Amino acid sequence: MTASVSTRPDRRTPALLGLVGFLVAVAVVAVVGGLAAGSAGSTYRALELPPFAPPSWLFGPVWTVLYVMIAVSGWLVWRAAGWGPASTLWVVQLALNLAWTPLFFGAGQYGWALVDIVALVGAVGATIVLSARVSRLAAWLLVPYLAWVCFATALNAAIWWLN
Repeated sequence: MTASVSTRPDRRTPALLGLVGFLVAVAVVAVVGGLAAGSAGSTYRALELPPFAPPSWLFGPVWTVLYVMIAVSGWLVWRAAGWGPASTLWVVQLALNLAWTPLFFGAGQYGWALVDIVALVGAVGATIVLSARVSRLAAWLLVPYLAWVCFATALNAAIWWLN
């Protein structure tokens, strides 16, 4: 008799334990981004900014809320369908998110950061589409993230152009 390997989460696993795993994954991205952006406030203020640029203090609260929503969305998809295309794309978008801050603030590579964030927009959009097939709530939780990343893409493009 062979043991089957399931990609669905074990229903005996406490739901909160799985959620903690997704929150930790997102927190790692946030911490790495924070370390890469140690001087982000002064760097941001020193840039030539477009008229629609928000104040630097706004980014922390916005990203805190978005990161929680991203984690909950990933967890909902995982709980509903296990590891599959939507979960894989969730990881891809998180990796692209992780890469942006070191590119933009750590290396000052505004053009490469723009390439990364355009890919991020596509990955988040695709994650929403695939997540909706499994959990409408999970998909809707990513919509504010997509909106913010689209705005950030325009901001990144303007900063690249101006600087």
